[in-house]
Formats: sequence, structure tokens, C-alpha cells
Amino acid sequence: MGIKWRHRVLPAAPLALALLAATGCEGTPDAQPEPTAAHSTSVARVCGKPAAGPVKAPAGAVTVDPAVVGDLAAKTRNSPPHTTFWLRPGRHTLAPDRYAQVIPKEGNSYLGAPGAVFDGRRTNQYAFGGTARGVTVRHLTVQGFVAPHDEGVVNHDSADGWAIEHTTIQQNSGAGLMAGAGQQVRANCLRGNGQYGMNAYKATGRISGLVVEGNEIVGNNTDDWERRRPGCGCAGGVKFWAVDGADVRRNWVHDNRGAGLWADTNNNDFRIEDNLLEDNDGAALIYETSYNAVIRKNTIRRNNWVEGRRYADSGDTFPFATIYVSESGGEPRIRARTDKIEIYRNVLENNWSGITLWENADRFCNSPANTSSGACTLLVKDTGRCARPAIARAPLYADCRWKTQRVDIHDNRFVLDKSVLDCTVKCDRMAVLANYGTYPDWSPYQGERVAEAITRAQHNRWHDNVYLGPWSFVAHDPGRLLDSWQWQGAPYRQDAGSVFRARDGG
Repeated sequence: MGIKWRHRVLPAAPLALALLAATGCEGTPDAQPEPTAAHSTSVARVCGKPAAGPVKAPAGAVTVDPAVVGDLAAKTRNSPPHTTFWLRPGRHTLAPDRYAQVIPKEGNSYLGAPGAVFDGRRTNQYAFGGTARGVTVRHLTVQGFVAPHDEGVVNHDSADGWAIEHTTIQQNSGAGLMAGAGQQVRANCLRGNGQYGMNAYKATGRISGLVVEGNEIVGNNTDDWERRRPGCGCAGGVKFWAVDGADVRRNWVHDNRGAGLWADTNNNDFRIEDNLLEDNDGAALIYETSYNAVIRKNTIRRNNWVEGRRYADSGDTFPFATIYVSESGGEPRIRARTDKIEIYRNVLENNWSGITLWENADRFCNSPANTSSGACTLLVKDTGRCARPAIARAPLYADCRWKTQRVDIHDNRFVLDKSVLDCTVKCDRMAVLANYGTYPDWSPYQGERVAEAITRAQHNRWHDNVYLGPWSFVAHDPGRLLDSWQWQGAPYRQDAGSVFRARDGG
């Protein structure tokens, strides 16, 4: 069944081009080229032109016949580890049993000929499962599987060391792809899956050494899980859980229902660079209850129009943004390639708001308000220690909460033309804030303590950016709306060295 994508190619806003010329900053070393529709020609358009697989079986490969139901699963069972399987053109299927699947052996490779499709026929839940290491899947279309919520179709059991390359994973329920340690996900089309394009989650332990490169991740969350389970935080392009070391680069992440990329709960050491993130209904990027990341040289445009407008229309004053850093920050005690969150040399154009740094005063280890399923920070191994009276003193007072700290935002270009967004208010925010702590009654973080800390004491800093358009700023709490002079002045002193050209484009 075909999917009608909601992708919109818009010309560069005339106001933005005029303001860019006015700044004279196109000659600066860190300046980015003005984003235009032509930019997307340089990114991973792999869904439209997938690389073709081998037309003949490689030497020594086992040939799989699409005319024989279950041939791929049977030949995998009957062959030794490190076997290469070549799937002939045609539709390959499994037995009509919901649990029928291919269980690879260590080092197996699965290569699709041009036109080879592995089809679950809306009957089978999983395509490839098991715990074998070092499995390769290339040049194959995998579609029509019905994985349950929070489960995935390819590498269902999150085995380590897999490589999934030049493969189209589309129109499946659940996640198209799961991930294990050392997984390489390159040049794939992850399209139109019911929950996620990829769910990087491992039931036990952490995922390390993940590479997500050159993929097109488009139109996922067709089952609209956030509407079915409001507040679940369980949908979008890609979700990362407890990943320690990830390189996410040169991907085209667009037109997903929900967030484009979402790192949630104890992720660390991410490099998110050279991606094109556009036209996602929610934020382009959420980095939540996690640590140490570099976010650089991304083009981010027209994100969060659907979700941002929905909240604004409901009267919500929270600054929902296209880059949302929630209870996340730099932590030198956790080993990584950086000891802060650095966001630089990105172009953000005509998104619903910009960057929000947020910290929920009521969210910490052992708090009923902690939505991370009972998890604790990476600094505290025994969650039970985060209780009265010890939590009120050092070191647990600091270590029992995820803190938005050491975030360095610099040399970015923020472009906003409200006439393009068809917006007059609440779409123009840059923010650093927290709520007033109230819960639970034994919390040591009640009152304005966290709001004061995130705003003035945790080394969160904007500087040397370029603002084109009518931007406003929020500090401390949602009710404190500032203009650029107040934002730059005492007591906040943000955006030293930045350039502002604030003018309404409507």
C-alpha cells in the first residue's frame, strides 16, 4: 500500500536572504550557507534510488528460492555459520505462523538480488531474530511484518555486531530495526514503519559503538502512538536508549510523525553531525536524561509545526522547540569524547521555535515524577540511596538528578520568518528554564532552586550566534519572556558576541 508523504519543498524565505545579506556574516569562518531546497540533493536520498544488489549469486553463496515458502529460514537452519545467502528476485515469505522468522548463525550474510523482497504478509512478527553476532543484511527489501509495540522486525533481539546496509525496511508494525552493540546502519531506507524507523534498545546492558550513517528515515510512526498512548514518548524516526557512543551522521530524517531523532535515558557520547532534519511533526532532535554530546553542522528546517502549533493552540506557554535538551548535560566524570553538550555550526530555519534547555525540578531518582521507568543517573548505581536524608547532602544532592548543565550553544544561524510558519506567537522562542519544585514532599529540590541553577549556575551558555528574524527568549520559568537586550543583559548575560536582526516577516 502506498504512502503519501507530507514532504514540502519550500523556497528560501526572501526575508531570511535579505537579513543574511544585512549581517555580512557569510564571510565569517563559521558561517553556514543559506539553506535552500537544493540542499537535500546532497543527502541520503536512498529511498528513491536504492543501491542494487548482486544480479548473480556470489561464489559459495546459498541461493534462496522465492517460490518455496520458508526457504530462507530452512536453509539458514541447515547451513553452518558464516554462510552467505543470495535471495533471488521475487517475494520471499515465511510459514504462516506469527513467530516464524529467520534465526541467523554467527557471521551469516543475507544479500538480495535486484527485486528481492522479504514479506511478512501482515502475518509474521519478525524477519530476523536471535542472538548471533556479526550478521550482515544487504540489498534487501523487508516489509509487511507486524512486530508488537516497542519491538522490531530486523535484529529483533538486538544482537551485537550486525551490519544493515543498502536495505529498505518499510511498512512494518513496531520498529523496522532494532540495534545491538557495534551495529552499523548505513545507506538504508527506513520508511513508513508503524512506530519507529529504528529502536536502539537492548533489554540487558548498554549499546556501544553504534553507527547510523547515510540513511533516509522518513514517514515513520504511521500508527500514531502518541495519540493512542498520550505522553508515552514512544514514537518517531529513531529512538535511542542507553547507548554509550554513537555516530549519527549524513542522514536525511524527514516527515516523521513525532520527533526525528530522540535520545532518551542514559545515553552518552553522541556525535550528531551533517544531517538534514526537516518537516518532522515534532522536534527535530530531543536529547533527554542523557550526557555528553556534540551536535554540529546539521541543517534543521520546518520541524515541530504540528506539535508546536497544537500545544500553542491549547494555551500551553511552554517553549516547545526543535532542539529540546531535557535534563541532559555535560558530565566530566562519565567518559566520552567530550565533557559537555556542544551545539554549534548548525542552521535552523523556520522551525517552530529554536533550542530549549529544560530541567524538571521534580524528576530525579526515586521520584514518582521520574518518567524513565525507575532508572537512575549514571552516577548512582544504587537507586535506593536517593532518599532522605542522604539525598539532601553532597554528593547525592547533585548525583541523584539528571542536570542540564555545561551546554555550549555557539556559531549557529537561527532563521525565522513567521509568514512562512503562518504564526504570530509562541513559535519564536529560545529558552533555558525549569519548573517550580513541588513534588514529592520529601524532595530537596522544591521551590526555585532548580530554576536558578539551570539559568545561572550550571554553565549553560549561548554565544556568537546569528539571529535572523523576530526571536524572543525565555529564562528561569515559562512566564519570563525577554527581548534580546534583556537576554544579553544582567542577570542572564547570554549570547555575547551574537548578531541580531529582528524584524517581522509577516
